[in-house]
Amino acid sequence: METVTRSAFHPDIVGYEDVNRDANRLLTKPGKGYLALLGMSVGLVLLAAFSLGYMVTFGLGTAGDNWATYITTFVFWVGIGHAGTLISAILYLFRAAWRQSIYRFAEAMTVFAVLTAALFPLIHIGRPWFFYWLLPLPSQRHIWPDFRSPLLWDVFAVTTYLTVSSVFFFIGLIPDIAAARDGATVPWRKKTYAVLALGWRGTDREWRHFTRAYLFLAALATPLVLSVHSVVSWDFAVSIVPGWHTTIFAPYFVAGAILSGVAMVVTLMVPVGKIFRLEKYFTKVHYDRLGKLLLLTSTIVGFAYGTEYFMAWYSGELFERGVFWDRVTGQYAYAGWCMITFNAFVPQLLWMRKIRGNLNAFFIISILVNIGMWYERFVIITPSLAHSYEPWKWVNYHMTWVEAAILLGSFGWFFMWFLLFLRFLPGLSIAEIKEVLPPPMKNRHAEHDHAPKPAAAPGEVLPTGYKEMELR
Repeated sequence: METVTRSAFHPDIVGYEDVNRDANRLLTKPGKGYLALLGMSVGLVLLAAFSLGYMVTFGLGTAGDNWATYITTFVFWVGIGHAGTLISAILYLFRAAWRQSIYRFAEAMTVFAVLTAALFPLIHIGRPWFFYWLLPLPSQRHIWPDFRSPLLWDVFAVTTYLTVSSVFFFIGLIPDIAAARDGATVPWRKKTYAVLALGWRGTDREWRHFTRAYLFLAALATPLVLSVHSVVSWDFAVSIVPGWHTTIFAPYFVAGAILSGVAMVVTLMVPVGKIFRLEKYFTKVHYDRLGKLLLLTSTIVGFAYGTEYFMAWYSGELFERGVFWDRVTGQYAYAGWCMITFNAFVPQLLWMRKIRGNLNAFFIISILVNIGMWYERFVIITPSLAHSYEPWKWVNYHMTWVEAAILLGSFGWFFMWFLLFLRFLPGLSIAEIKEVLPPPMKNRHAEHDHAPKPAAAPGEVLPTGYKEMELR
């Protein structure tokens, strides 16, 4: 395991000081490109705020017939957060050695994706100032919320996931915040990091408690990958709406959530690695592993698509058949074919190692998967609501400008927080990366030039990736 971990990093990382320097470089004065991206994100957030104010003023009728965009985007952002828990918690429990340099981005992505998803239950209730009615608290009329309401389930799922993910994210940050505190030169930064580091000094006792707490939180966060999105899927599965009432939704939604989350990790890693010059930490080994994970979940999702259509045909139920037939031949066929093509077929290109190693191709595939996963939620929601049991209630749904503005604003909200995270908190896990590096040596490259290579004894096999890890 240690051998694979060392080989996952570029040989230019020659010592602990390189890791500190590269991590602290993310916290330095931002460039014009960074400020431009942050400005665009803030602009989208302001546009969404204006649209929300317009909707609250003139009513929910400005948001279309069934608010499909809001529900679709809510499920999309909840799913995005699942890859962070998968990479940071589940792969940690399985001791997957290649996760060290990328899991911090995945954890941050989880927290900000759930923060984004939490906005939409507030938005589509119409009167967000009464959000506390969704909480399990008796009102002045002594009436409890309806615990059978899927809207209340969403509140429980999002708040639980946000709480555990935020605590897990912060606990893992403490040693790296202490390193940023020790290297900070700006007074306000040093004071802020000193508060956030909770007095961390790196003693043996602190490390012992830290590793135990991190292991406990990883074990606690792991069931959330299955439970949270299963609860979100029950929002649909417990109803009798055609296309929703099926038992496959829970595993189907979980696999789709991991697929969209891994795709978003790649979408973030490629530009961040190039802009901040982190190619030494985001190597071909990481993209290869993420590509295989993306391929696995895409295959599961494709199988779920086939199962859905088979069950709709095999059931012989008229309305169920009609909804699924409408998904590929009706007015929403464009969304249905985008879903199938981008989620089930395009990721199959990752069977080829050259595609997994080509960052441009992998980046494009990840974006297409994200588009396909948004359309998947749209296809599940919109045709079922637009063409239900009674033909006189059928409608042709069209996204309004208010919904489009809030959809774009959700991406601005997410990227705004992610960019601020890169600017103010360590984006690399300094402590864990140092754990797998060889001990620091003087004139390491010079010694390497003349160091003899160990020979394999009879019957002995040298570790895989020997040349990459440069053992001394």
